[in-house]
Amino acid sequence: MDPANADGEEGWRNWNLIDRQRYNTAVLGEMRVRKEGDFCRLRMFPELHHTNLGDNVHGAVTLGLIDIALFATMHMCGTGDAGPSVTVELSTQFVDAGDPALPLDAVSEIIRETGRMLFVRGQAVQGGKVVASYSGIVRKMKARV
Repeated sequence: MDPANADGEEGWRNWNLIDRQRYNTAVLGEMRVRKEGDFCRLRMFPELHHTNLGDNVHGAVTLGLIDIALFATMHMCGTGDAGPSVTVELSTQFVDAGDPALPLDAVSEIIRETGRMLFVRGQAVQGGKVVASYSGIVRKMKARV
């Protein structure tokens, strides 16, 4: 799968940090994002180093994608600066194994947004298969000067 065209579908944007040595890109690799109505879809492209000994996508990789999806959702569907904000809570239920041969998407929606908090829920999916279900809370922060 070529991350540059994200399946040849329209509306995809890069979701990579400028400093490629930081966690997002250094660990998870190239990611793409797009808004789909009230939802945000964040896509990663699993590679061998993302797998566990069972040849499935490692659960920690799925958790990392989900955590980053909270901030992508803030940026694409909400308000606030995702950069300095922090995860307050993340609850995840794994329901199936991720296939490293397929892109892994985190599809999220905002349940509620206040001046300081963002409440998000979603699913990590591959095609029609749900890999994990999640909900999370982000504390909106302002950039330090």
